[in-house]
Amino acid sequence: MARVSASLVALMWLWWWAAMVEAEYLRYKDPKQPVAIRLRDLLGRMTLEEKIGQMVQIDRSVANVLTMRTFSIGSVLSGGGSTPLPEASAQDWVNMINEFQKGALASRLGIPMIYGIDAVHGHNNVYNATIFPHNIGLGATRQVVTDLHPYSLLDPDLARRIGAATALEVRATGIPYVFSPCIAVCRDPRWGRCYESYSEDHKIVQEMTEIIPGLQGDIPANYRKGVPYVGGKTKVAACAKHFVGDGGTIKGINENNTLTDMHGLLSIHMPAYSDSVIKGVSTVMISYSSWNGEKMHANRELVTGFLKDTLKFKGFVISDWEGIDRITSPPHANYTYSVQTAVQAGIDMVMVPYNYSEFINDLTNLVKNNIIPIDRINDAVERILLVKFNMGLFENPLADYSLVNELGSQAHRDLAREAVRKSLVLLKNGKNDTSPVLPLSKKVHKILVAGSHADNLGYQCGGWTITWQGFSGNNFTRGTTILDAIKSTVDPSTEIIYNDNPDAEFVKSNNFAYAIVVVGEHPYAESAGDSTTLTMADPGPNVISNVCQAIKCVIVVISGRPIVIEPYLSSMDALVAAWLPGSEGQGIADVLFGDYGFSGKLPRTWFKTIDQLPMNYGDPHYDPLFPLGFGLKTESVKELVARSTSAGVVGRPFALLMTASLIISLLFRG
Repeated sequence: MARVSASLVALMWLWWWAAMVEAEYLRYKDPKQPVAIRLRDLLGRMTLEEKIGQMVQIDRSVANVLTMRTFSIGSVLSGGGSTPLPEASAQDWVNMINEFQKGALASRLGIPMIYGIDAVHGHNNVYNATIFPHNIGLGATRQVVTDLHPYSLLDPDLARRIGAATALEVRATGIPYVFSPCIAVCRDPRWGRCYESYSEDHKIVQEMTEIIPGLQGDIPANYRKGVPYVGGKTKVAACAKHFVGDGGTIKGINENNTLTDMHGLLSIHMPAYSDSVIKGVSTVMISYSSWNGEKMHANRELVTGFLKDTLKFKGFVISDWEGIDRITSPPHANYTYSVQTAVQAGIDMVMVPYNYSEFINDLTNLVKNNIIPIDRINDAVERILLVKFNMGLFENPLADYSLVNELGSQAHRDLAREAVRKSLVLLKNGKNDTSPVLPLSKKVHKILVAGSHADNLGYQCGGWTITWQGFSGNNFTRGTTILDAIKSTVDPSTEIIYNDNPDAEFVKSNNFAYAIVVVGEHPYAESAGDSTTLTMADPGPNVISNVCQAIKCVIVVISGRPIVIEPYLSSMDALVAAWLPGSEGQGIADVLFGDYGFSGKLPRTWFKTIDQLPMNYGDPHYDPLFPLGFGLKTESVKELVARSTSAGVVGRPFALLMTASLIISLLFRG
């Protein structure tokens, strides 16, 4: 009997020991444990292969359940236009991403992967999403101009609200991570990514980093500086990009060399990164460009020394698409060297995106041969896991359908429409001070709408929309073209005639009250947008000539930057810079017809001739067509009517006549 009891005690002890071992094994999965303990516990259980797997980000086109499980892949992304299906629904996205996640969760330690996507002006890869104005337009949304601060941005809350709306739409498709915002300071409009920059002025860019708490949520009080923060299932991890100096390259050539001393780098290109780190940004993406001849993907002094050590950034650093390949020229010429240099510089996660096996093999050999110390690998993996823990990915790795109705919701479209209204910059209003043209009358007999951009949703959205380089036409996503917006705004009795390229005789013979001409650039992204001429797309100049010589004309320019406009300016009655407004063209009609006033200000200098470039505010040779911060201001018709009513003039015919004159004067005063 005693022997049986002893056996029973031994069995119970073994059961208790096994239970304790099991509990200890699950510590990193226990949300009640502090993140530091969970992180340390998990890192201690990982093999070198599992650690390196976490440092890999692959494109969805090469991802599958087996790959995710076998290699413990840390992240998957959708590059521009990389979607599960044409016109994929939110449910389609959720289903695809959950399949990849199930593969990651089936690995030995069950570490969830993090899915990333370029959501640079709304959830722009996804059919039916709300497409907000590109960053250059948001940089124009300034409300008040004073003598002391002629380029102050006073509406950062708009950026925050756009960030929150974008986060909801991204989460609706099951994605927890966005490669946004771009906080480049574009110093030369010849750069093909200039529209991804809020301004040539770092102060404006700094204010617009308020999009980060919109995307991620507000950091708690007394939160440790530099620690990544994501506030729940309706928020996403953000990515400040592209570190650092990408907007200052020679002649605006994409991925080229930025020549400036440390003072120039720190005073112009770095301040927004400091603000982003303070706001808890989760990740930072490295630039393709070089600084004084050294590739940023290889720059240990700035990536580790400044970003991590000086700014105290604790999130993870990610490469750009095949960015480490481009450390050498030609790219991929010595891949092992590129892997070594990039990882030692401080890059934690590498966007491979296809050739992941070569990266894994090379990095594994470099560590096993003591060329890259294991401490560097541990640092990288700790940072990646910290982001995953802090955003709750271990507790909620799988997405559901609870947010699918947020994709393209009316509330978000209304917000985008507001952003469009506020982004419009009125550059000219009448050929002299006494003959303003805007706002336009809604009730006239006939209006001509002309230009290639008036009825083209793809053109008004620009690059990074549905596909990497954007699209042409109205069939690839949902939105309101400028033509449709005009039709829905004018009086039902007003006839709208659309002709994208009218000849002079057509214009003269149709007795139009006035014309709205919408012209500009065709969509582009990155290097495809680099331009040495910055000319308007044909037949834009010809349309302006044919229309403006015959009738009163309002020119609306759709572009990602200032373009050559000075030769045509004298023929125009009014000129509006509309940037790349996105899917909600109704915002343009709102302001053209006076439902709202113009309030936007130029986020960057508008040059006279291309020979002046680069030219930025404060330069000794500063002689612009329109300076940074310029923009004529108008009041809405409703505001002016309210003012006249409060003045007590209603009911007095002579006073009303005089007030009408005063209203016109006030309405168009710049």
